[in-house]
Amino acid sequence: MSFKSFVREIGNISKKNSRARHKLRRGRAHITPEASLSSSPGSSTVQIEQRQWANLPPELLLDIIQRVEAREQCWPGRRDVVACASVCRSWREITKDIVKTPEHCGFLTFPISLKQPGPRDTPIQCFIRRDRTTSTFRLYMGLSPALSGQLSKLLLAAKKVRRATGVDFVISLVGDDFSRSSNKYVGKLRSNFLGTKFNIFDSQPPKDSIVGSCCQSCQKTHLENVPSMVTMSNYNIAKISYELNVLRTRGPRRMQCTMHSIPISAIEESITAPTPMAFTNCLDEHSSSLLDSAGIRQQLGFNSTADCTSLKSMPKAPLVLKNKAPRWHEQLQCWCLNFKGRVTVASVKNFQLVVAVEPSQNVTAVEQENVILQFGKIGKDIFTMDYRYPLSAFQAFAICLSSFDTKPVCE
Repeated sequence: MSFKSFVREIGNISKKNSRARHKLRRGRAHITPEASLSSSPGSSTVQIEQRQWANLPPELLLDIIQRVEAREQCWPGRRDVVACASVCRSWREITKDIVKTPEHCGFLTFPISLKQPGPRDTPIQCFIRRDRTTSTFRLYMGLSPALSGQLSKLLLAAKKVRRATGVDFVISLVGDDFSRSSNKYVGKLRSNFLGTKFNIFDSQPPKDSIVGSCCQSCQKTHLENVPSMVTMSNYNIAKISYELNVLRTRGPRRMQCTMHSIPISAIEESITAPTPMAFTNCLDEHSSSLLDSAGIRQQLGFNSTADCTSLKSMPKAPLVLKNKAPRWHEQLQCWCLNFKGRVTVASVKNFQLVVAVEPSQNVTAVEQENVILQFGKIGKDIFTMDYRYPLSAFQAFAICLSSFDTKPVCE
């Protein structure tokens, strides 16, 4: 059997496993005996195939997955790596050990990669497509829609929801399910009434101990026909502020991002930013992998009143980002920034974020000039987003979403 056929067969087995699990979930909410599960149509075949692949020698299995991981370095070919993790438990554990975090390999493979810091050297290049009719925003991996075409991989999606006191951007792993009771929900961005201050909420607690969380007492809203409840909370991990510019005398927008979940020391070479390795609020990380686009979190409740779980005081200073000041171009009579060809259309939404440091903080001049996140317009409702360490794709996407909200007193 050729290596290409081998990988294709692995993908077919993973699809059979997902279909079998979907059939079991699709029934009514009753408890099924284990005997009936094992005797269900198709389950025995899947179990036999799983047993055959699980019995491979560990050395051979390690070599196979290493070859697949080294061979597929971009989407859609990266699907084969996810398929290896979907075969059985032994394959999944070895795949998770082989696949490195985006900080070290520069690739996005599993859903948890979207909440891990990006690479230090070269940014991950993405683009955002805005749909005005549905008030949705979709984040894709790739240089641009023209260059990526149908190969563009959907990473995250957000839906704008207006409230009486502001606006919420609900962020999900898929583009058609923005419910907080779904296992696709990853967080949200909330603004104040004027659109000058925003808070980023994560669906899971920060990993690092310096930002431990304490849960607020909150009211539970029960879902219909759900026997058991699991409380979901939102954790305030960042704050975004736009300076007021009522008289419009200060030029372009000025923004500042305080990342409560990332210490300022994380930008040093010897220190790594907090890196979550698994979803704590999801039933199964692999059921919501980048391959899957369907599935509802079952038997869950959610907090209807407490939208923020407060963070404890931090013994270390948080990372603060500020927009890079543009320069005035006399000939063009406009403000300019060097986006290195990634932004082609002038817009008030365009920005670059760099580290804001105090003289007492030990940050080199090179680190202060490095652009951690840049966002800009390249066409009608098309924007590029390039981010790097220590931000994750989720954090960068939430920051960029704040630029879409109307700010009449800031520009």
